[in-house]
This record gives sequence, C-alpha cells and structure tokens, in this order.
Amino acid sequence: MTQTLSLPAADAQVPDEPATPASASLGSYDEPAIRTAVPGPRAEAHIAFDEMYTSPSLPRAYAIVPARGEGTVIEDIDGNRFLDFSAGIAVNVTGHCHPAVVEAIRRQAGELLHYSASDFYLPIYAHLAAELERIAPMAGKTRVFLGNSGTEVVEAAMKLSRYATGRQNIIGFLGGFHGRTFGSVSLTASKAKYHAHFSPLLPGIYHVPFGSEGLDELESRVFHRLMPANEFAAIVVEPIQGEGGIVVPDDDFLPRLRRICDEHGILLVADEVQSGMGRTGKMWAIEHWGVEPDMVVTAKGLASGMPIGALIAKEHFMTWGAGAHGSTFGGNPVSCAAALATIDLLEHGGLIENAAERGEQILRTLGPLVGQYPGVVRDVRGIGLLLGIQFDSGATAAAVEHAAFRRGLLVLTAGDDVVRMSPPLVVTEALTAAATRIFAESIEEVAAIR
Repeated sequence: MTQTLSLPAADAQVPDEPATPASASLGSYDEPAIRTAVPGPRAEAHIAFDEMYTSPSLPRAYAIVPARGEGTVIEDIDGNRFLDFSAGIAVNVTGHCHPAVVEAIRRQAGELLHYSASDFYLPIYAHLAAELERIAPMAGKTRVFLGNSGTEVVEAAMKLSRYATGRQNIIGFLGGFHGRTFGSVSLTASKAKYHAHFSPLLPGIYHVPFGSEGLDELESRVFHRLMPANEFAAIVVEPIQGEGGIVVPDDDFLPRLRRICDEHGILLVADEVQSGMGRTGKMWAIEHWGVEPDMVVTAKGLASGMPIGALIAKEHFMTWGAGAHGSTFGGNPVSCAAALATIDLLEHGGLIENAAERGEQILRTLGPLVGQYPGVVRDVRGIGLLLGIQFDSGATAAAVEHAAFRRGLLVLTAGDDVVRMSPPLVVTEALTAAATRIFAESIEEVAAIR
C-alpha cells in the first residue's frame, strides 16, 4: 500500500508514486531489481522525517525503508526489490504476507481484536497453549504463558524460575542475547553497550563462556568459589547463539548442561526466541542434541511477524498463583490466530524440511569462500537457515553487509565479526542460488578493496 507523507524539512524530492504499482505481485522475482541508488529519493526523504521523531536508541543497520513484501522479496518505497535474507531478524518464517497467515489475521480481526487474557477466558489463547504443548521439545504436561515479545517471556521465565525453586541466582553465557528489558538485558552478555549507563543491573546473574569450557568454569570456579550450586534457580541458554554470532556449541555441551541441572535441582531454560519455529530444520534447535529443557521461550517466528511470545514450562514448575504474572496484551487474539496458522504451515507445508535443505545449499555454496579468501573469510557455519559467515573483523562484516544491500540482498551482522543469513523458510532453491551469488560478489568487492 502506497502512502504519501508530508515531510517538513526533507531535502529530497519525493515522486508522487513508486514505479511499481502496489497491486503488482512480487512473488515472481528470482533476482533483485534495483532501479535507483539505494537509498533512493523517497527513502532518503523518509529517513530525514523519521529522524525528527523516533528514538535515537533504534540502531538501524542500513537505509532500507520497506513498503511491502511477498515471500522472500521486499520492496522499498522507491520500488526497489530486495531478496530478504534477514526476514525481519529471523521473524517472517513463512515469508512476507503468506496468504494463509493473512487470511487467519483477517478472519480473527473481523471477530475480536482484543480482550485481555490475563483477566478473562480468551478461547484462542487456550487453543494456542494446547498447540504449543503438543509441539514442545519436552514430554509430558506443560503450561503456557503468552506475552508480546521475546524479552517479555524471558522475563517471565526468570520470574517463574525464582518462584518455583525459591532460589535467587541465574546463570547465562557470554555471547548470549536475551532481550533489552531490565531483567533480560542483565542476562544478556553479547555486547557491553547493552549494559552501558543502566547499572546497577539485576543482581544474582552469573556468566560463563558458551560451550563445554564454560561448564568447566561453572563447576570448578562458580560453584566452588563464588556461589553454591544449590543457590541457583535456572540456567538460561540459547541452543545456538544468534546475536552472539551464530555460534553452534560442541556436541557434549547441552547434554552435559542437562546433567548438571539435574544433579543440582537447577531449571534448564532454552531460549529459542531466534532458533525455534523450524529455523534450524527441526521445530526446536535443542532437538538436534536430544535434550529436553524444563522451560522453553519462543517469539520471533511464532506468528510470522505478529507480536507474540510464549513461555512453555513443565506443569509441575508452573506453580505461581493468580496475579503473580500477567500481561494486558499478551496472547492477543489476532497474534494467536497468526501463530496457529504459522504452526500449521511449518508442520504441513514442508517449511521445516525446506529449511534443512536450503541451509545445506548455502553451506555448500559459501563454505569454499574460506579457502578462496584466506584471511578475510574465517568460517561459514550454522544449522538450517540460521547461518553465519565470520570475517576477519567487524569492519569487514559491515562492509560486506552494505555491499550486499547495494546489490539488493538483505543480510544482517551479528556478534563481533559475523554476517547472519536467516531468510524466510519458504525461500526457494533458485532464490538461494541468487542470494549466495550476490553475497559472494559482495565479498569479492570488499576483499579487493582491503
């Protein structure tokens, strides 16, 4: 849908209409179509308008101003079409505006937009909770709390862990990202800037390195010298670290972590906000290691772009009473409808299987770049469609990200020196081939300059 903005103080001239009519389908494009410099004149004008009113805390990776999307294609307000291999930061798992998701949203919006599930019995909330129990990565009865985002349900998991165990302390991992609200940002340890100016943070949070070396430190230093194991309520872990740089742990890590938790009565909380909902070729990333958590939190891909998050906990840990936690908007009926449609598409639309196949395609295609650009490309890694390409520096990673953007490919940096690929799970073999070719060309450009 095209919107004409009044832009006071904007320098650029804004055409009245984009070159491509809004009714034209984007689904037939197998290549980017860049018709202006990027950002184009309308995008530049909007950015000037945006910067007059929005919070400067928003980091903004590069100057994309999206107007509409379909499948794996995003069109900006100048009519430039991009291959979207970031999916709104791993959110749009079923692609942009999947017809089944749009229809579920439209149908629910015509029936009921909101009624708070914290205070009343909202039918669709319970139906989604039952579906989440069915697909949960742990056996047995569960209970579900729905929020609006990943950080909200991480906060819920932290509160519930303390409530259920009567203990105060929580363990996280260096490189982990769990959100930016106060409790979750205290648990986050991917970048120091997330903590800057907000001290003192939540007390009782301990961090160790991610992987088996971190568990060595946990047992030999933390439990032995800093705080007894029986004082910890939970260990919160991303099965694959996302914002920390797409870090896949060694195979012994998660099974050993489960044993440590069992030995000391500590709850194991799997943060699957980014890695869940089929992205790694299984519904949940933790399933690759055959480990069952006590709680799992999910968000991003759960409703294909609608705001929702879920805490799924084994029933015998969901011990808190009425009023201990709640949310006015959590489990909004429109978001729940989108989530139910998303789960159906993941299970019956072949999207999880496609994620595994397309991920292998990307690894096969980009893996040789390590040898082709020694000293520039250090690693190509990941599982399914949660992939990272590590470079020699953050500056190189950012330069490749921007070179890809200029060519019509949307990717996103992660960690210190990694470019992340997390496209929609509907991405085709042809689009994947186009994206990897463009990405390789972007590396060639940056490597030549360096």
